[in-house]
Amino acid sequence: MATVKSPTQHPLAGTVMPGADMVVQVLADEGVDTVFGYSGGAILPTYDAIFKFNAAHAKNEQIRLIVPANEQGAGFMAAGYARASGKVGVFVVTSGPGATNCVTPIRDCMADSIPVVLICGQVPRAAIGSDAFQEAPVFNIMSACAKHVFLLKNENEIEETIRTAFHIARSGRPGPVVIDLPKDIQLYQAPFKGKGLLNFRGFEKRQAEADASRITPEQSAEFFKQLGNSDRPLIYAGGGVINSNASDELRAFAKEFQIPVVTTLMGLGAIDTTNELSLSMLGMHGAAFANYAVEDCDMIIAVGSRFDDRVAGKVKEFAPKARYIAHMDVDAAELGKVKSFTWSHAGDAGVTLKDLTDAGKKLKFRKDYKAWVAHVQALKKNHAMSYKKETDLIQPQYVIEALNEITKGKAIVSTGVGQHQMWAAQFFDFHEPRTWLTSGSMGTMGFGLPAAIGAQFAKPDHIVIDVDGDGSLRMNLGELETATTYDCPVKVLLLNNLGDGMVRQWQQTYYENRFSGSDKSLHRKDFVKCAQSDGYEFAERLDDKSKVKETLERFVKHKGPAFLEVMIDRDAHVYPMVGPGMGYKEMLTGPYIKPRKPELAEIKKADDQVDLSQTPELF
Repeated sequence: MATVKSPTQHPLAGTVMPGADMVVQVLADEGVDTVFGYSGGAILPTYDAIFKFNAAHAKNEQIRLIVPANEQGAGFMAAGYARASGKVGVFVVTSGPGATNCVTPIRDCMADSIPVVLICGQVPRAAIGSDAFQEAPVFNIMSACAKHVFLLKNENEIEETIRTAFHIARSGRPGPVVIDLPKDIQLYQAPFKGKGLLNFRGFEKRQAEADASRITPEQSAEFFKQLGNSDRPLIYAGGGVINSNASDELRAFAKEFQIPVVTTLMGLGAIDTTNELSLSMLGMHGAAFANYAVEDCDMIIAVGSRFDDRVAGKVKEFAPKARYIAHMDVDAAELGKVKSFTWSHAGDAGVTLKDLTDAGKKLKFRKDYKAWVAHVQALKKNHAMSYKKETDLIQPQYVIEALNEITKGKAIVSTGVGQHQMWAAQFFDFHEPRTWLTSGSMGTMGFGLPAAIGAQFAKPDHIVIDVDGDGSLRMNLGELETATTYDCPVKVLLLNNLGDGMVRQWQQTYYENRFSGSDKSLHRKDFVKCAQSDGYEFAERLDDKSKVKETLERFVKHKGPAFLEVMIDRDAHVYPMVGPGMGYKEMLTGPYIKPRKPELAEIKKADDQVDLSQTPELF
């Protein structure tokens, strides 16, 4: 007798299948179209399930499997996919070394609040704790690095565990979730239920409260009272704006009340960097004009940002004139953790900003900030980014400027970590969110290339460029082959200064030119030959400044994967620079960015009526 299914019942409900098949089916139900990973004995049943699933489905319904050179590469590919798409990235690896190779990407995702799910094979349950072949204590290792870790011991909770992992990864403050999946669980046969989540009463209660959190009329009144008492408010937007898809709400809020915006490294793209209200990036290597604006403001409105050490520096001296600090974040633990506030709200950034915008309109809040806006525009003009231009050596900033002109700020840019990362952040335009992918909090070298590959699979119609350094690229060089294997048309731009540039810069500045371990000039790596051997049809080295623009044009327009090594001035430095443990008053602007005279660093009261066609500094 045929089983009668209700309209809401999963079409496979009641079908007996192995646990591995359940895992793959839940992935499909969650909308997963791409999985990154490396196979091995303890995860073989799940890899076999992916093969069977794809054989049974049309191409547009299959789960694409991308095999990298190394499990760390799989993790960063999943992260790049998640960062570019806003969806949960997925990677699947085997036990033991497969799992431990994923510790760095998991910690990286935790530090930057990126939603990924990692499924690790594990030895059978009966062998756990026996030091079996390729066994590792994944739960113990990953618990310190992930948002949540499951060791799946109950064969009756397979599909519920996978669904719950996705729910936790994307809920509230996003983050990585790890599932340690014993091999015998993968082989266990049982009826597929097609529904169900695990019940975490405390988590669900907190999540429900967070989802329901809204600005009260009393909170709105207090916020606008503080804003009304402010003459120089400044929005300080972080990666939380990107992660919560709140860029539209941020832009609407800034436009409605005419408040300038600085962003963190992770917040780039939250507001169009070419917008007149945008001051781009603040912090250790932020724009001088952004940091000067922080020095001058009398109110900080922090949204999805956490006053980390690369931004706040000397915490007590950060925004020294700010009488008011409003802090809004989805994670209540961030409120007041580093910097005290005068107003706060724990909740989704987009919902919070929309509530405040609506409340301001309802309260008919209006204050003329023309003088302040004119002041920050003058800062942008008088302390603009600059670099050494009268030289035959190729300057990395010039390369980024030229590439930005070609792509018109529309490319998805991924980076490794170091000087090239900061030059890319400083000299690219970012018109939209999720077009800037970088390892922020962890600062993981080797992130750029695999993240770019993941982003390209997430956004196949976009130009995706990995701006990398020779030190960072070496870390995951094997992923060059991954791009050509899958005809993934990422563009790899290597800015080669024959060393670990950021370390070298610090050694020049603070260690009297003792280049311990950072000089790679004697290394014999031929990156172009490496790329050619991995199948790159476009693989070139550029060392002639006069050919930069023409070569970049061909590089970007090449249809498939492309590799371009640019030999840059190895003494080019990243400026501005606020040294570790220093405040913005001690910012080094270098020889080419105009600094502000210390004796002029006091705001003068300006008349409300300002001619915005003029941009004099209001001092």
